Amino acid sequence: GARQQSELCNESLMLEKLPACGKSFEEMMKKVDSKKWCNLTEFITYYDNFTQCTEREANNASCFWPNPLAEGFITGIHKQFFSNCTSEKVHWEDPPDEILITLILIPVMLTCAMITLVVWCSKRSDIL
Repeated sequence: GARQQSELCNESLMLEKLPACGKSFEEMMKKVDSKKWCNLTEFITYYDNFTQCTEREANNASCFWPNPLAEGFITGIHKQFFSNCTSEKVHWEDPPDEILITLILIPVMLTCAMITLVVWCSKRSDIL
């Protein structure tokens, strides 16, 4: 996609060729148990082949890759195979009150102790 394109993008040719990439990916995904479709390690090679195919077809049609049309096609494939794969959102909770109070009080107490030590030492500078 980084090389300069001397010709205009032939979008219709690209759209004609991309379904072959999708069909090939679909055939390869039949080898994977559908329960494992959300585990990328199970089909990463197939997905890499699919990505390279879409890039190759876009470049053969003198189109940059990715482009909006290719992205739309890839999104369609994602919806077909990965629509049930949702990332689990982390639910953040505050720690228990005892831990939270300890985590707040330790720096406060250390700060107070350091201030007290500095003031005490500054008043006793004649002895030190």
